[in-house]
Parts: sequence; C-alpha cells; structure tokens
Amino acid sequence: MTNSLDFLDKIVEVKIDRPLGSKHSEKYPKHIYPINYGYVPNTISGDGKELDCYILGVFEPIEYFKGKCIAIIRRKNDNDDKLIVVPEDKTYTNEQIIALTEFQERFFESEILR
Repeated sequence: MTNSLDFLDKIVEVKIDRPLGSKHSEKYPKHIYPINYGYVPNTISGDGKELDCYILGVFEPIEYFKGKCIAIIRRKNDNDDKLIVVPEDKTYTNEQIIALTEFQERFFESEILR
C-alpha cells in the first residue's frame, strides 16, 4: 500500500478522471464536481484503488495535472486519504481546503495533515 505522507511537499503527477463540472456517476447525477479530481497512477490507497487527489487552483476541466501536494485529507471513518495538489506557486489554508472539498468531505470525519 502507498503511504500518502510520502507525497507531502512533493511534485505529483495526477490523472484526472472527474474533471471540474463532471457528474459523479449516473447513480448520483446531481453530484457535480466543482473542482478537478483524480488519482496518482500506479499507487494503492487504503481502499485498494489508486490514491485520490483534489486539484485546487485550476479553474477549467483538465485531463492531467502536475503540481505540489500541500496537504492530505485523512478520513477517520474511511480508509481513503486524499492528496491536496495545487500549482507550484499556490497555497491554501486549512479553512480554504475544507471549504473547497466540503462538497464531498462533508460525508466523512477527517483531518488535514501537513
């Protein structure tokens, strides 16, 4: 299993599978992604899938992103960490991260690791 903490303060390459404005799934068509969301290829997270990433600071749908991991959302009631990846010249406070990921993280108890 991949240790998400290994990515903190590192440059990360992310494949976007849910671009900004996309639907979560046919099962949840009203759940629209307000940010780009993807994963780090060739990693394994606690849920057995690739390590997920929220991309902040990019305001158009993208397919691929290379940026800096500035924080990790660690879910306490789910085994699935989320990397917070931003353009290298950007930074976000914990409060901003919480606000921008609330659309999905409101369903989980979590903490932000830096």
